Amino acid sequence: MKRPIILLAAVLLNLMTATAQKQLSAYGVGFYNLENLFDTQHDEGKNDLQFTPDGDYHWNELKYKHKLYNMARVLSEMGTDVIPKVGCAVIGVSEVENAHALTDLCNEPALKARNFQFVHIEGPDKRGVDCALLYNPALFTVRDIKLVPYIYDLPADSGRATRGFFTVSGTLGGDHIAVIVNHLPSRFAGSYYRELGARQIKVVVDSLLRDDPNCKVFVMGDMNDDPTNKSMTEGLRGKAEIDKVKDGDMYNPWYNVLTKQGVGTLRYNGAWNLFDQILMSKNLLNQKNQKDYSSLKYVKHQIFKRDYLFQSDGKYKHNPLRTHAGGVWLDGFSDHLPVVVYVAKEKK
Repeated sequence: MKRPIILLAAVLLNLMTATAQKQLSAYGVGFYNLENLFDTQHDEGKNDLQFTPDGDYHWNELKYKHKLYNMARVLSEMGTDVIPKVGCAVIGVSEVENAHALTDLCNEPALKARNFQFVHIEGPDKRGVDCALLYNPALFTVRDIKLVPYIYDLPADSGRATRGFFTVSGTLGGDHIAVIVNHLPSRFAGSYYRELGARQIKVVVDSLLRDDPNCKVFVMGDMNDDPTNKSMTEGLRGKAEIDKVKDGDMYNPWYNVLTKQGVGTLRYNGAWNLFDQILMSKNLLNQKNQKDYSSLKYVKHQIFKRDYLFQSDGKYKHNPLRTHAGGVWLDGFSDHLPVVVYVAKEKK
């Protein structure tokens, strides 16, 4: 497969040099909460009985196949607004049950056409939902994977287990990158536990950068917090403005999306939240009007939207179209919208 090449003046705004146009290779890096991508079988030791034929959702092969088709449709279209024939190179996902479901997902025609692969490690979550990374092997090469455990630090939490921090290192566009895919504790758990998780993720980021200062790090996931919350601003040191990102900080482009544009990735009681985020290490940024694309650099970001992802009528019109609502199967997608960041590197 040819690498996606784009002209700066045609697609990526504000990247014109003073002398001539340059050609860039562009890559999409995405994240999507798949909202309960369960197969129909019970996994021993997991609380997944709702998603079996006899469970609350009467989750059968028909519904499962529809869910796979719907998820593959979205995943295959992510990134195509900027890179039409290729889409995303890597996509982190959350709320997927196991490797069986991931195998079935990648076998869907929309993803199989690009030979999408996945990496995954079974985690300790009691409900059985994990994080994973999908990737196009023509664009991204996996070096190493590990699941860093979430460590509770209060005596009352001894014996508890939740989703860890799925860390994948590899090569994208000839550069060393690392992707940390997360699903932080729910809003019901309280902000302390998300702040604790964010601090632990930052330790992983710092460790990666100590090992290789040139490693480009993406922290992505369903944070169950907005970009304005302490977990993101303090725990991950996410900054809203590129030129304010200092050593040890990360860039969080979603802060201004929520606070200035008033849009998000999920809706609750008529208001938008932006829990689905991708933060980036400083070495992915061009600061102070630099135009250096000798290595991968951030270009733009988007909340991925299609009309089919939204309810078109009823009480929840304009909300993301879910798989279930009120116990009714809607044959939808997810209660979250996907997000994508685009990076580019000068073609040699």
